[in-house]
Amino acid sequence: MILKLGLDFLAAIAFYTCLPIPKLNLDFQRVACLVPLVGLIVGGILGLLDLGLFLLGVPILTRSAVVVVSWMALTGGLHLDGAMDTADGLAVQDPQRRLQVMADSVTGAFGAMVAIAILILKISALTDLDTYRPLILMAACGWGRWGQQVAIACYPYLKPTGKGAFHKAAIRSYWDLLPGLLLLLGLSGVQILLNRDRIVASLAMALGGSAIAIVTGAWLNYKLGGHTGDTYGAVVEWTEALFLCLLTAF
Repeated sequence: MILKLGLDFLAAIAFYTCLPIPKLNLDFQRVACLVPLVGLIVGGILGLLDLGLFLLGVPILTRSAVVVVSWMALTGGLHLDGAMDTADGLAVQDPQRRLQVMADSVTGAFGAMVAIAILILKISALTDLDTYRPLILMAACGWGRWGQQVAIACYPYLKPTGKGAFHKAAIRSYWDLLPGLLLLLGLSGVQILLNRDRIVASLAMALGGSAIAIVTGAWLNYKLGGHTGDTYGAVVEWTEALFLCLLTAF
């Protein structure tokens, strides 16, 4: 059991990131079950990078830009590519053609604009967040991927094949959302342990993160009537960006 869980974890790391993984015969069928944990690892790496740049005296705007570019590099642009394809699909007036446009590998004008918007939002919001940045980065990555799980569990998958098709079989009920939710709520509680004056910020992380994750997936389902692998990526990216923007108020 432990060995199987370990292999599933390595498969999730290999599928969702560009981190080097030993060459093993990995099964990717259950990677969606562990995606919030992968998010915390990605956020933790980014937090360490940010801390290192801080110790070197790098200004906060430059640090934020380097972190966001590294964020994209760590995931191989997997989720951002999905957000771009989703934007191109939503720009089409004919609902019957949207999936066809999303499947096209050529990036359109709306996809490019959305990518720019997401990157600007992340960099500007991070620049305004000058404390607890490693914790915030972990939370952003975690809630974004929990939002993906919510979209998988709650809404139909629109294509018979594709990178996201097997995710639907992995997340079989709402109970599969609970481990990731508890993990992220616990992360928000860490902020209170570090500083009791941060109760409001901790609640904002927990309530805001979960709400944005749920609403983002629901909105895309409303527009498309379901989800695809591309929209899973869009949920991740928009949840991350909007979560960071929300925290600037606290």
